[in-house]
Amino acid sequence: MNLEILKTPPGAAHKKKRVGRGPSSGHGKTSTRGHKGQKSRGRGKVSPWFEGGQMPLTRRLPKRGFTHIKKKEYEIVNIGDLNIFEPNTQVDPEVLREKRLIKKAELVKILGKGELSRPLHVKAHSFSKGARKAIEKAGGKAEVIKC
Repeated sequence: MNLEILKTPPGAAHKKKRVGRGPSSGHGKTSTRGHKGQKSRGRGKVSPWFEGGQMPLTRRLPKRGFTHIKKKEYEIVNIGDLNIFEPNTQVDPEVLREKRLIKKAELVKILGKGELSRPLHVKAHSFSKGARKAIEKAGGKAEVIKC
């Protein structure tokens, strides 16, 4: 079988409709575009967000709030989750990522939910007061990493 002899089956390919080529075409005068108006002229396209010249919805609605450009997003780890480590282990963001307690080690905050039953040396970017107390009560150390 050669590519030269391939043809489309009968009735599968249609000729492009030639619109408005004189009165005898059956689509004369307005060329199937109706009468007058924006859609009958030129490109005849109206963008989907165009509302006919009235004030657009996005400009009618009020603006609310703002996004702070220096906002810090912390990944949260509770002290109850730190019991998986051996006693006297040094816990930092890289170790937390290896144990899959956090997804990305950018900024980490330790919160005080749960109980800590072993002394750990924890390094993080921020601690809650309760977490710091619980770590020190268990005989560990809480060290803040500078951003």
